[in-house]
Amino acid sequence: MISRDKIRNFSIIAHIDHGKSTLADRLIQHCGGLTDREMKEQVLDSMDIEKERGITIKAQTVRLTYTAQDGETYVLNLMDTPGHVDFAYEVSRCLAACEGSLLVVDASQGVEAQTLANVYQAIDQDHEIVPVLNKVDLPAADVDRVKAQIEDVIGLDASDALEISAKTGLGVPDVLEAIVQRLPAPQTGEADAPLKAALVDAYYDPYLGVVVIVRVHDGVLKKKQKIKMMRTGATYEVDKVGTFNPKITETDALGPGEVGFLVASIKEVSDTAIGDTITEEKRPTDKALPGYKDVQPVVFCGLFPMDANDFDELRAAMGKLRLNDASFTWEMETSAALGMGFRCGFLGLLHLEIIQERLSREFDLDLIATAPSVVYEMTMTDDTEIELHNPADMPEVTKIKEIREPWINATIYTPDEYLGGILKLCQDRRGIQTELSYVGGRAMVKYELPLNEVVFDFYDRLKSISRGYASFDYEIVGHRAENLVKLQILVNDEPVDALAMLVHRDRAESRGRQMCERLKDLIPRQMFKIPIQAAIGGKVIARETLSALRKDVTAKCYGGDASRKRKLLDKQAAGKKRMRQFGKVEIPQEAFVAALRMDGD
Repeated sequence: MISRDKIRNFSIIAHIDHGKSTLADRLIQHCGGLTDREMKEQVLDSMDIEKERGITIKAQTVRLTYTAQDGETYVLNLMDTPGHVDFAYEVSRCLAACEGSLLVVDASQGVEAQTLANVYQAIDQDHEIVPVLNKVDLPAADVDRVKAQIEDVIGLDASDALEISAKTGLGVPDVLEAIVQRLPAPQTGEADAPLKAALVDAYYDPYLGVVVIVRVHDGVLKKKQKIKMMRTGATYEVDKVGTFNPKITETDALGPGEVGFLVASIKEVSDTAIGDTITEEKRPTDKALPGYKDVQPVVFCGLFPMDANDFDELRAAMGKLRLNDASFTWEMETSAALGMGFRCGFLGLLHLEIIQERLSREFDLDLIATAPSVVYEMTMTDDTEIELHNPADMPEVTKIKEIREPWINATIYTPDEYLGGILKLCQDRRGIQTELSYVGGRAMVKYELPLNEVVFDFYDRLKSISRGYASFDYEIVGHRAENLVKLQILVNDEPVDALAMLVHRDRAESRGRQMCERLKDLIPRQMFKIPIQAAIGGKVIARETLSALRKDVTAKCYGGDASRKRKLLDKQAAGKKRMRQFGKVEIPQEAFVAALRMDGD
């Protein structure tokens, strides 16, 4: 086992695309974790989708051995965390397992919204923070301005911030020295105490089963040891213990302050509660580690196969995906329009997009996703409380006393010139401005917004208004009572449940009109007239009529009395009326996809 004062556990926190994964690559390369032949870009981003999008989705850990300038050899446990707001829970778990952080800021872009959110989490965990300015070799880099920004916005002393270029390797040795000299070693932990280890993360390996990433606080974790999960009460025998260097390397034991993994014949990732405390079965610890909380999905949507025959394949694919991502939840549901599918819960819109893309790519499935919705809380007239995940399941209005929707605190950073458009966007989405301040040439605006207004296309609109320069971060602040109504779309007087949504009464008419206009262009014409309506309860608030395909029945009439033509037209009208009465309108899948994808524009 390694002496506690020779261990440094640290995390890299930054906004998306500020160079976290590239810096991790350079640190691994410098410490000889991999040979030049094994080295590749974004070595810790294991999924193809992570490499293509240039984002980190799963937190990764790696152990590095570094010989410092003072001649001592140190063990560095690095945790590379995601930068996107949807994966903030992954970040919080990693920070809880570390004593220090490297705050990486792009020297050309400066402090962004998610940098701020993550650094405040690190400050809450009492981390020692070392500011690192990355991309200083770019022509647009403005080191002095960014240092001033770190001091003004975050309140950290940036006078001794490290100036590096992770891409070229400039300044990386200084980062390693700063980790050893400026970040603290684990302060507590006794080897002879009962085992107390934090379950940081888990993933499914087809050969080993569930691999659990742990940080040992007290005691020793070793092979053949009987362990107990304090939250679930499950007991297992440890088969393997080891570290990621970054390849899996088995060891005999992990001592206090060390980060590594264990394998214990666990079959499902869902059996391991992330954030749980692991202890010995025979000699358990008195008190669990603080900070465990369940992952709460905030966005829900239905996923249905394009071809109904693919339903069993979709169910199997979701089961396999759940093995690698315990924060993704699903249950079966049926829709009159789309057939059988699943109601899925996600941590945010990017998480939804990633899961959908992984299902399409890794399992070769064609999917339809219904409009994303959030979790509404309802108080019924008999004072019972219910949660509503799917607007189509909304109870009768007469039985509802109050509907509450989730609200968020949003922080937006933007260059000055785009501020007007962004303020208008937030006002249009029922936002309440709480703060507006300026740092250099950038504005920081804080808004309280209903999550329902954000999940459709808010992020895309924000990026287009600001030409990609604005950054956005949010946290849920609770539910508030609002005047919400269920908007139903009726095609030929038949409600289409997949297009049902909860909207604010003030915006219902414009949203309903949008959907009707869009469906009029998307639904193919029939031999009879089709009314497309948006309704709240029994009241129609918007309507479009799709005209019928007409056969020219008067073509055979050459001249003669006008009553002959009239007679033929009346007969045709009666036939169309009867046809409409019994005719069923099949809405093609492409129309659904287009209507749902474009909703909220």
